[in-house]
Amino acid sequence: MKGDLIMPEMTKIEIVTRQSKLESLKNALNEIGITGMTVYNVLGYGVQKGQKQTYRGVSYSVDLLPKIKLEIVVCTVPVQEVVDTALKVLRTGEIGDGKIFISPVSRVIKVRTGEEDKSALL
Repeated sequence: MKGDLIMPEMTKIEIVTRQSKLESLKNALNEIGITGMTVYNVLGYGVQKGQKQTYRGVSYSVDLLPKIKLEIVVCTVPVQEVVDTALKVLRTGEIGDGKIFISPVSRVIKVRTGEEDKSALL
């Protein structure tokens, strides 16, 4: 498949998308074995360049739209499976569906125990 890569042992996947998709995305990722994630409320824009809105008859532009950002670090669930699951849940074909960023992770340390790398994630 296009974009398939040989990924390192640990990979960070960042997903930026619509707030309304959070629950369905979280549930779908849980079904494939993703047991932890960090979720942020963020503001941003891409191709859509914001929206025009009207309040009490006055038109104004909202340049930064509310989105959510999920960060996941995987070591046992295949990266492509996470990507395919996210695309299945998030793709509407409309502008604003979001982006997925994939990066290698060189080191992870669990603060409580001092465990590192894969054992810090499991």
